[in-house]
Amino acid sequence: MSATFVVVPQWQGSVSSRAMSLADGAIAVFGDLPASATVLVEVPVEAGDALGTGVRRYSAVRRVRERTEEALAQAPGTAITIGGDCGVSVAAVAHASKLTSGDLAVLWLDAHPDLNSPESSPSGGFGGMTLRAIAGDGAEGLALKAETRVEPGRIVLGGTRAIDDDEQQFIDEHEVTVLTVEDLSDPTVVIGALEATGASRVYVHIDLDVLDPAALTGLSYPMPFGVDAPTLAALVREVVARFPLAGASIAGFAPSSPTAAEDDLPTILRLVAALTSHANSDAGAAASHGPDAIAG
Repeated sequence: MSATFVVVPQWQGSVSSRAMSLADGAIAVFGDLPASATVLVEVPVEAGDALGTGVRRYSAVRRVRERTEEALAQAPGTAITIGGDCGVSVAAVAHASKLTSGDLAVLWLDAHPDLNSPESSPSGGFGGMTLRAIAGDGAEGLALKAETRVEPGRIVLGGTRAIDDDEQQFIDEHEVTVLTVEDLSDPTVVIGALEATGASRVYVHIDLDVLDPAALTGLSYPMPFGVDAPTLAALVREVVARFPLAGASIAGFAPSSPTAAEDDLPTILRLVAALTSHANSDAGAAASHGPDAIAG
């Protein structure tokens, strides 16, 4: 398996006061990925408008999704998408779903389930609606269609510890599997939950706030009592050893400064290496960058 890195410095899906730092975080990771296997998606400068959808900055988020789809369509091998906010994963999951004819489970490693809808979201930020859109429910142009959506029964949440009431209702109604931070320390529990979905391939999403704040400082929404970095990396390696990786995403890196980014990058690159531990290329190798940008 070879890997292609698709870097999407989208910040518009976040409503954090540090939202624009998410773009800085994506670019910081971009600088340490192998140039020959990396594509940078151009993100609009403007914030964008809701256009009556209930999604803040909807127009910009939708445009980025379209540009990301273009980049993914040209990406050889397994695509590892680097955000930006969690919204970048929608196009990435759709791409993986097409390649696997829907035979796909999603392992969503995140302090938040991201299962709000435009109607239930307390903030209107698309980052908090991302997984709901992947399940096929959400604003037109963002929610996945029937041919690419992932059934809730094939979603496994891991390390989730901040759930809104409406998100809990969705979880209960659709019997979405939720694993605790403690569960993540035992890969057999996670692998068992993925096997129970009946899917033969897996998409892995990592929002870095699944980590304990002590492990990474560059987080928009740090949540206490998260998983430590070595445990998370070991889990990811075990998952991709058991299941063919259909795609992956890492999101939520919001460094406060270039110096702070340098301090956090080894942890993030360790996770990148874990995701691609069964790839032919060395995912964690640092290289000077100079790939083409994708513009719409």
